[in-house]
Amino acid sequence: MVSDYPLLPDRHPQGDFFVCDIFDAAPKADIGPMEHPIFSLSTKPDIRPRKYEHNGITVEVKPSSDGLATVHDRDVLIYCISQLIKGMNEGREPQQVIRFQASDLLRATNRMITGRGYDLLKAAMERLAGTRISTNITTGGQEVFETFGLIERARIVRETRDGRMQEVEIKLSDWVFNAIRGQEVLTLSREYFRLRKPLERRIYELVRKHCGRQREWRIGLELLQKKCGSGSSLREFRRLVTAIAEEDERYGHMPDYEIRIDGDRDFLVVRSRGTVGPETADGLSAAVIPPLDGDVYDMAREAAPGWDVRMIEQEWRSWATEVPKNPEMAFLGFCRKWFERRGRP
Repeated sequence: MVSDYPLLPDRHPQGDFFVCDIFDAAPKADIGPMEHPIFSLSTKPDIRPRKYEHNGITVEVKPSSDGLATVHDRDVLIYCISQLIKGMNEGREPQQVIRFQASDLLRATNRMITGRGYDLLKAAMERLAGTRISTNITTGGQEVFETFGLIERARIVRETRDGRMQEVEIKLSDWVFNAIRGQEVLTLSREYFRLRKPLERRIYELVRKHCGRQREWRIGLELLQKKCGSGSSLREFRRLVTAIAEEDERYGHMPDYEIRIDGDRDFLVVRSRGTVGPETADGLSAAVIPPLDGDVYDMAREAAPGWDVRMIEQEWRSWATEVPKNPEMAFLGFCRKWFERRGRP
């Protein structure tokens, strides 16, 4: 018997994850958000190319023969980014090629560890590599055209005798990797991976980004449809969103936020549940890091000669999104990277 409860079971308890919206994390930080839904909401192959234009910026998303990458395929990127961000917070240098156990990803993203689970993971990596994004960026009077995939390649390093993948190696695209290095990330609730419907996941992402820790946020359904990338008619989209809102009113299943439709049914009304933690001015969750050992400051001065290491420490504390296991080593790694990028003052 299928349960009416809208959330999937919590198959594998796991900590919070981080997601990067790659258009917000564009290498040109002054361009502003380019809010175009590149991930398909469909559970069937979606071969519709998409084009978005806003203030002179053009974004085109082109599928491969396997179709566009889906909202559920995005889990692979979320997992990779989460691991790299965690390593950076512990003072390790991020690498564009990441290797991991397939079963770890399946557990972390609340997927079943079955033969079908591994097959779906393979298909997701194929769609992520095949989906191409093309965009023009204007800066300093020059227009730069760039085209890229979400991942450059994926490789199964080892398989079991029955064909199930064990170790996977993924090379992230320059675009996504630059977003990681720039710490352009947003904290997601672990419950995100329990949302059944792709549209619920997309709405949560938009709400998490736009509402943040505000008490309330509203958006018209027509604009919401555009941001979600739904191919349904506005009437059908309104029905789908209303069903989600009614389920949330009944079960309170949407993470972090209460979702409702206002009286005239033209707006989605979002109210914070108060579960999103403190954030920095950049919208990132702030980590409360304990005081550092006094001996680390001499080493920090050697890592960033000429700089005020106390000032760098403040920048580091604002930058960190979680408490590192070894705060001193993480701080020294940040100092080295600071000096590599800026040189002597």
